[in-house]
Amino acid sequence: MSKSHEFEEVLVGDTPDAQALQERVIKLLEEFGYSERDFFVMRLAMEEAVVNAIKHGNNRAPDKKVFVSCKVDSERIWLRIEDEGDGFVLADVPDPTAEENLYKPSGRGIKMMEKFLTSIEYNEKGNCVTLVKHKE
Repeated sequence: MSKSHEFEEVLVGDTPDAQALQERVIKLLEEFGYSERDFFVMRLAMEEAVVNAIKHGNNRAPDKKVFVSCKVDSERIWLRIEDEGDGFVLADVPDPTAEENLYKPSGRGIKMMEKFLTSIEYNEKGNCVTLVKHKE
C-alpha cells in the first residue's frame, strides 16, 4: 500500500452515489488499518456533511454538485466537502442541546461531528467543510 491515497469525486443532485462514496472511504480506512470506531465516526461524519451539502447547501437541486476531496494515510483522514449553495453561518445554527430544541428531529449532526472528529473547519462563505480524523 502506498503511503497515502487521494481522490476527488463529484456528486450531482440528490444522489445515491453518497453511499458508494462512504464505502470507498471505509475501504481505504481498512487498507490503512483504521479501527472500527474510526469507521463509525467517518460514516457518521460523511453522512452528515454530504446530506447537509445536498439538502441545505444545494436545496436538493438536481443540477447542483457536491465536490468531495479525500486524502487518507496511516495517521489521518482528511475530507473536504463543498456544495454550490450560498453557505451558512455556524453561529446561526440552533443549539440542539437547548431546551427548546431537544425534541426537534434535526440539528444534531454538526455537534456530533465536532465531538468525534479531530477537527472540523468551515470556509468563510460557509459552503465548504473540512473534516479531519486522526487514527485511533
